[in-house]
Amino acid sequence: MKKPWYEELYENYSKQYDKQVFIRGTIGECDFIEHEIEFDKNARILDIGCGTGRHSIELAKRGYMVTGIDFSEAQLDMARQKAEGLNIDFRQYDARDLPFDEKFDYAIMLCEGAFPLMETDEMNFQILKNAAKALRNGGKLIFTTLNGLFSLYNSISDFRADGSEESNAIAEYMSDHFNLMTLREHNTTSFTDDDGIKHQLEYNKRHYIPSEITWMLETLGFESIEIFGAALGAFSRNDKLKVTDVEMLVIAVK
Repeated sequence: MKKPWYEELYENYSKQYDKQVFIRGTIGECDFIEHEIEFDKNARILDIGCGTGRHSIELAKRGYMVTGIDFSEAQLDMARQKAEGLNIDFRQYDARDLPFDEKFDYAIMLCEGAFPLMETDEMNFQILKNAAKALRNGGKLIFTTLNGLFSLYNSISDFRADGSEESNAIAEYMSDHFNLMTLREHNTTSFTDDDGIKHQLEYNKRHYIPSEITWMLETLGFESIEIFGAALGAFSRNDKLKVTDVEMLVIAVK
């Protein structure tokens, strides 16, 4: 059986991942997270879809207790190498099947970490459900996801073809299609793995509008839900979500 596109991509892509332009936003994004967790060094933080550990490592350097989870052992191996000497609990889990029950004070899920990459809306919802379950009462979930308003008002094809830093492109795109009925972006793309071997794969990502995110989180018991624009490396509560924002920043309190 063919692997899902995200498993095929991240099977041998950790070195290439760390060359992407969005890595430059790590410091600023962690500055924002620190303010959101009120600099509480006793707080337990869950980093869902941690990849090669960029946010987990930066937060651990600042003295926070972090557990990073990812489905890719290759990504986690790189994270462990980079985190040598730091006390970070990296574990291999699929975000759709997490064992945590009210264990964490905060959960972060940034740069499409797991959500919204799944093949079905039900799978994406399961990730949010597990994040909610992992949080204690009063816990806070901070995540970014693709802004469906951008997709409805702008051309995804033109955006991906632009190749600018804002596109966060990880590969060369050969075709684009955005389904207005499902709000899913479909692409056929090529990428080069860490061994220099070129691959081609088809993928799709779900774009969400704010009302969908709000409904899902309210269904999962979150009482305070706020949505902002998500500028690379410069998250801010002052950034009202606009149709020109590729990603949205979601902050929800359980």
